[in-house]
Amino acid sequence: MNVRQYLDSTYLKTAEQEGISETESVLIAKRFIQEAIDEHFKLIMIRPNRVALAKKMIAEAHSNLQIGTVIDFPEGKSSLDEKVLEANEAIKNGADDLDFVCNYEAFKSGEVDLVKQEILACTTLGLANHKVVKWIIEVAALTDTQIIQLSCLIKNLVISNFKEESFSSVFVKSSTGFFKTKNNLPNGATVSSITLMLENAFPLPVKAAGGVRTYDEAIEMIQLGVKRIGTSGAKAIANGESTQIDY
Repeated sequence: MNVRQYLDSTYLKTAEQEGISETESVLIAKRFIQEAIDEHFKLIMIRPNRVALAKKMIAEAHSNLQIGTVIDFPEGKSSLDEKVLEANEAIKNGADDLDFVCNYEAFKSGEVDLVKQEILACTTLGLANHKVVKWIIEVAALTDTQIIQLSCLIKNLVISNFKEESFSSVFVKSSTGFFKTKNNLPNGATVSSITLMLENAFPLPVKAAGGVRTYDEAIEMIQLGVKRIGTSGAKAIANGESTQIDY
C-alpha cells in the first residue's frame, strides 16, 4: 500500500522547544517542507509562522503538496476571537488545512456551550474559505467516555449545521503530540482511542496523530479507517522503516 497520500508530514516544535536558534528552526522547517515535496506526501503540517515559507517553496517547485497549520496550539485555551484571528492569518498566508485545538479542558469542566460556539464558528470560517478543518480533541487528556462524548458533539454540530458535501472536510483528530502524560502513558493515537473516535465521529473522517512510528502502525491505522496520519517521521514510515520520533 502507498501510504504517502495518508501522511501529513509534521514539524511543529518551536525553536525554544528544540533548544535551537530561530535561524536553525527555519532551516529545519525548510528541510521538512522540501522532503514533503520530494516524497509526494499529502501535506506538510507546520506552525502558522512558517505557512508563507511553505507556500513559496511549493510554488517554486510546482508541487501539489498541501499546507496545514495548527491553531491555538497546543493547549486550545485561547478565546474564540483569538482562534479566529489566528485562523484568518493562516488563511491569508495560504494554508489549506486548519487544525484547531479544541478547548478540551473547558469541555471536561462542563463548559459545553463555549466548546460548541468555538467549533461552530471556526468550522464555519474554515469551510467558507474552502479549507479542511480538523478538531484536535487530545485523547490522552480524556477518558474513554469523554472521547465518545466530544467526538459525538463535533459530529452532531457538523451534521446539524452544514451540508452533507462538507462532512468530508471536517475531521476529528486525536492529538497534538505535546500533551504531557503521567507514568509515560501514550500521549497520541492508540488503537483503542482511534476506534472510539471512528465509531462516534462517523460520517466525519478521523486523523490519527502522535505515536504512529512504523509502517505497520500506519497501515493498521489506515485499515481501522483513518483518512490521515500526522507524523514527524513520515519519510521513514513511507520507506517501511521505524522512527524514534516523539510525535
